[in-house]
Amino acid sequence: MSTHSPKHPDAHGAGHGHGHGHAPGRDRHGNPEDLDAYLARLEDPSRVEWQKPDEVVAALGLRPGAVACDAGAGPGYFALRLARAVGQSGRVYAIDVEPRMIALLEERARAAGIANVHPLLAPEGEGLPPEPCDAILVVNTFHHFPDGPGYLRRLSERLAPGGRIVNVDFHAGELPVGPPPDHKVSREDFLAAARAAGLAVAAERTFLPYQYFLELRVG
Repeated sequence: MSTHSPKHPDAHGAGHGHGHGHAPGRDRHGNPEDLDAYLARLEDPSRVEWQKPDEVVAALGLRPGAVACDAGAGPGYFALRLARAVGQSGRVYAIDVEPRMIALLEERARAAGIANVHPLLAPEGEGLPPEPCDAILVVNTFHHFPDGPGYLRRLSERLAPGGRIVNVDFHAGELPVGPPPDHKVSREDFLAAARAAGLAVAAERTFLPYQYFLELRVG
């Protein structure tokens, strides 16, 4: 994600979700068909400065042996970090709609010697982890889901006792990074969707410069 193209509509994701239509240059999920260019934006070295991925994962407080899920995992920007956090005795389900991303994630996990990531292809979008999770992470992806409250509700049914859903997404308005304003889900709109899904805010973190971090539990 280059800070030199702040208004690029694709400079936003941890990975992929379900889109809002098939625009030119995009697949039916609204994701760019030019995978190499998309990856370059997702993995621009400057991203680590403002996305703070290691701090995001640390804030989840995952213990060795925990089960986590990355909904919209893309090439594994967060999923591989989650896998290290839960250790060899834990499991991470990495969900994505794009087969090329799933293949790339599998390749990267093998290259890194990480065996506890389980990529899951959800070609119709809105996939679910196959077992209860201690944490489900959604980063810069919620706007892809056509039925946000419904998907949050279905994800909440995959939470282990005491588990939580964490959504990280961009604040409304013009920012130096991220998508244009009309591609965003504001904090207020996301909270409305969470309430409609029967979820309540358990915690909110404010260490990210351009994004909100909301931790949700079943209300």
